Amino acid sequence: MRLQYLMTLVLIIGLTACGNTGDHLAKIGDLAITQKQFDTFLKFKRMNVQDETRRGRVLDQYLEREALAEVVSRQSLLDADLVQAELNEFRKEMLISRYFEKFLRDKVTDAAVQNYYTTHAADYQERKVQVAHILIRTNPKMSATEREAKLTVAREAYSRINAGKDFAKIAREYSEDKISAKKGGDLGWIKEGSIDPRFSKRVFELAQGEVSEPFETPFGFHVVKVISSPKTVKRPLTAVSGDIRYQLRALAKKAELERLLGQVEIEKK
Repeated sequence: MRLQYLMTLVLIIGLTACGNTGDHLAKIGDLAITQKQFDTFLKFKRMNVQDETRRGRVLDQYLEREALAEVVSRQSLLDADLVQAELNEFRKEMLISRYFEKFLRDKVTDAAVQNYYTTHAADYQERKVQVAHILIRTNPKMSATEREAKLTVAREAYSRINAGKDFAKIAREYSEDKISAKKGGDLGWIKEGSIDPRFSKRVFELAQGEVSEPFETPFGFHVVKVISSPKTVKRPLTAVSGDIRYQLRALAKKAELERLLGQVEIEKK
């Protein structure tokens, strides 16, 4: 209550002393509040206040906060230097972020994105292969005997496939990858390099319809069949335009940072 009384008193004194001050709306102590300041505040808050009653309430709240900040700034409870440091950091962050937000707004056009996509076509091509596998899981804690038993199971599955048994049926019976086993071992289309290097290298060496002998990865022993041979697929512009725009904006920001910093000399002592 005492603080509210103090603020009200400051406002009354300021408003009374204001008199005919042109575009001044109020005076808080020695601090003059202008129409321009208040209009800029409304613009910052994106407030288009046409109703005079509401505008008056917003002005009252604005002045109250200004008065409160003015009173608090004169108290000894806060570390003034620390407050100033925090305000300065906020000022720098706001200035830099607002500047680049506006600078980059229209910097990267659709034409620039299209041109980058065209000139870097190879970056958006990828090889894919459709494979199915049978997985016999292992883990690092297994003994040599346990690991050998797992390999025996994988070899048994491979032998049955070689003997003419349907791969999908054997996958459903043997594979410990229960999700793919339900689909006959089908893993779908796999992008080159997106999985374990040994697995990726092996499957991209196989011809369509070929079945590999058991081989090991950190997941266990695999028997793999290539369902559809590898093919090169180009990712459409619509799928990568966001990434390209991000890259181009980053490059533009870096160049502008260097240009701006080139205008001032930093000397450490």
